[in-house]
Amino acid sequence: MYPSYLNLTEEKLSQRIKKLFKILENCEICPRKCHVNRLKGEKGVCQLGAKPVVSAFHPHFGEESVLVGEFGSGTIFFTSCNLACVYCQNYEISQLRIGKEISFEKLAEMMIKLQDLGCHNINLVSPTSHIPAIVKSLSIARDMGLKLPLVYNTNAYDSVEILKLLEGIVDIYMPDTKYSDNVFALEYSDASDYFEIMRRAIKEMHRQVGDLVLDKNGIAIKGLLVRHLVLPNNIAGSEKIFDFLSKEISKNTFLNIMDQYRPCFKSKDFPELNRPITRGEYLKAIELAKKAGLKQLYRE
Repeated sequence: MYPSYLNLTEEKLSQRIKKLFKILENCEICPRKCHVNRLKGEKGVCQLGAKPVVSAFHPHFGEESVLVGEFGSGTIFFTSCNLACVYCQNYEISQLRIGKEISFEKLAEMMIKLQDLGCHNINLVSPTSHIPAIVKSLSIARDMGLKLPLVYNTNAYDSVEILKLLEGIVDIYMPDTKYSDNVFALEYSDASDYFEIMRRAIKEMHRQVGDLVLDKNGIAIKGLLVRHLVLPNNIAGSEKIFDFLSKEISKNTFLNIMDQYRPCFKSKDFPELNRPITRGEYLKAIELAKKAGLKQLYRE
């Protein structure tokens, strides 16, 4: 059956939920491994407890067309990203954590509401620190009739061990590929091991779902969709990222090379980031992706 979580027995889904909430007792949900007991209200880097904290939810028409279709991508914006990007365009949600803590039942109701509006998928934005709550809410939503694929919309700073617990639950993984140089990853996102973590995570995602598959209407139903935001002065290290995707994932990786960078949040404190990218920088990234042999470059 499709989506894949409809094939999980109630017992197997319940076992996944129990494992995830057990991990919250000594939290290792993300690579930060804060080792706090979130079930008892102890706070780590994400500042979250056990319940989901949501900023907004609605059909989104600004995502890739393979997600948007005619009726939009059913997007749920979770607060508290586990990176600390100084240029984040959604910093009010990701770092200022503007949102509301809700019940698992309420999150399930949001999913059903988005389905009722005709959305083609449930797009989970910044889900990493919320995984236990998401899976528990999914179980409730499934009983309420949810039958849309889940899009795991992530910065790719994810634990492979936790991703394995999402196998057969997530149909579409949509990771960012932010940096290939950990010096920059540390300076601009406080993640000194980002490239290694990102590579392992994307390998696991691809192992689970493979290359992106579209239905007869051109809507994504399963697979990997990778995003790469071009940064000024080649801070993202695009060439090395493209080589990784081509050689270690698949030359058919569906890749969206994004030109939307603009200075936000704390960018003014970093002169090298305090400008939009040039047309030349963007075209150079496209050229490098083609040189790496990547065949599925997304264009609007």
